Amino acid sequence: MLTNIIHQEWTGLTVKKHKDLKGLKTQNLRDHMTEAELIFTALAELSTRQIAETEDANGLIENAKASKKGGKIAKDARLKLEEQTGKKVVTGENYLPITKDKNKLK
Repeated sequence: MLTNIIHQEWTGLTVKKHKDLKGLKTQNLRDHMTEAELIFTALAELSTRQIAETEDANGLIENAKASKKGGKIAKDARLKLEEQTGKKVVTGENYLPITKDKNKLK
């Protein structure tokens, strides 16, 4: 639940919607994120953890508040980068190819 709060705050999408954007079904979203998506995810998670520690967050409600704050830091950075580059960070682009046969190795 907290992971989804963080993710939705910085991307504007739930984890499920982000997976849908990339055309993923059962695959791990992180395995298909671009370098930028991974970096902003890490920023959101690090910010959340540090805020929760600083505020001595306990329980779901306090940690959810820290999650929104941490996600907002990454969101603000994402929007600034998109403004400067004219390129979207959150995309349907996949880092790894989607394989149809689970038994095939690439």
